[in-house]
Amino acid sequence: MFFLGIDIGTGGTRAVLVDTTGRVIASAASEHAPFRATSDGWAEQDPADWSRAAQESIRAVLAASGQPASAIACVGLTGQMHGAVLLDAAGAVLRPALIWCDTRSAPQCDWLHRTLGRARLMELTCNPALPNFTLPKLLWVRDTEPEIFDRVAHLLCPKDYVRFCLSGTYAMDVQEASGTLLLDVAHRRWSKEVAQAAGVPLTWLPELFESAEICAKISAEAAARTGLLAGTPIVAGAGDQGAGAVGMGILKPGAVSVTIGTSGVVFAATDRPVHDPAGRLHTFCHAVPGRWHVMGVTQAAGLSLRWYRDTFRPGTSYDALSQLAAQVPAGSEGLFWAPYLMGERTPHLDPEARAAFVGLTAAHGQEHLTRAVLEGVTYSLRDTFTLFAELGIPAHGRVRLGGGGARSALWRQMQADIYGHPVEILTAEEGGAFGAALLAGVGVGAWKDVDAACEMALHVAEHREPQATARAVYEQGYAVYRRIYPALRGLRQG
Repeated sequence: MFFLGIDIGTGGTRAVLVDTTGRVIASAASEHAPFRATSDGWAEQDPADWSRAAQESIRAVLAASGQPASAIACVGLTGQMHGAVLLDAAGAVLRPALIWCDTRSAPQCDWLHRTLGRARLMELTCNPALPNFTLPKLLWVRDTEPEIFDRVAHLLCPKDYVRFCLSGTYAMDVQEASGTLLLDVAHRRWSKEVAQAAGVPLTWLPELFESAEICAKISAEAAARTGLLAGTPIVAGAGDQGAGAVGMGILKPGAVSVTIGTSGVVFAATDRPVHDPAGRLHTFCHAVPGRWHVMGVTQAAGLSLRWYRDTFRPGTSYDALSQLAAQVPAGSEGLFWAPYLMGERTPHLDPEARAAFVGLTAAHGQEHLTRAVLEGVTYSLRDTFTLFAELGIPAHGRVRLGGGGARSALWRQMQADIYGHPVEILTAEEGGAFGAALLAGVGVGAWKDVDAACEMALHVAEHREPQATARAVYEQGYAVYRRIYPALRGLRQG
């Protein structure tokens, strides 16, 4: 018996096959076409490309595993959160999806705060209106593309659209739904008040499930396209951060992870909804029933390094960039990177924030620029730890690392030194796809619950302690870093 996890990311889709011991027996991936981005904050992808990549990765992982389709007991889905996939009554896509990093909907966020009141919106959803969330994107379509809005019959997020393609079922889990700004997060149900105020019929919203609940089955049509058996159950799954937290065992209060992908996320599990009055942290339902989580988000984490590579070192591998950065000492000899290429969420809530190198001199070379990018992203993620301390959110012990930032030994040590916490990585490196596979196993009873699945499947591969000398340098550097955003904002406003 095996469990299939599928992760519909920004850059591509990954599929992994996991056995009943939690061992990954095969994985495969298919790249997406680059998302369309513009300088004014637009970011879109074609949902059909996600479906195509999912089919390719499923076929490839089945072939790589050598297992028959009959051995696949259940499928779990995860993927990029917050995207707005708009479908008509027949299930046809009405326009390209506005994805998580799209920030065009700031006016619609202002409208929501005026209409409902910011405090009331946060009381209902545990979050303020941000352009990254799904509802403001839908309202942008309402305001600027009314002919499309008038045809909307269903609203889905990216991984839930792929499930629709695999099953014909409209469904969403409560963890994913938390990022739409339409969920009553505390009570794990759609908020009728928010939907009514926004003019969104509840009929547009899919049925809600907990992450490990079976909500759909592979259709005959999808079976023919993927090689899976028709009728194979599909659990609700979770957004990338929720499934990633399962894949790293971040389940109980005090447990914290940092995942650096295109964006960067600091994730802490809680046993109750935590309210940040300023809305700097997101409070969402956890993939585990009866639990919640808070997270801070750096918009352009791994994106900063990819942008730097593609702009200044095209064709260079990430390993080579890491080796280049290792040539200079901690602190990059006074050079800083403010990673605001796509605006910023935590802690600034500013879609207009802009990136910058600060402190550049003739003595700095590409090795300094490279290291400064890594350090600037990590400083930005440390901002979330600062908020955890301010709000009394437990974040003790070791921090588990995931995503691309966990693959570089230099970046792993840098994170330990900047956060001031020991860090560790796990033997399974498949992130959200692995977590989705574990949720699928729980869904069909292979493990009694998510805690039991993680206890069986997760093993620490490496542990690193902060280094005292670098830690002292980064304490001083972080104090300088925190002064950069206000200075940049002052220039913009001036």
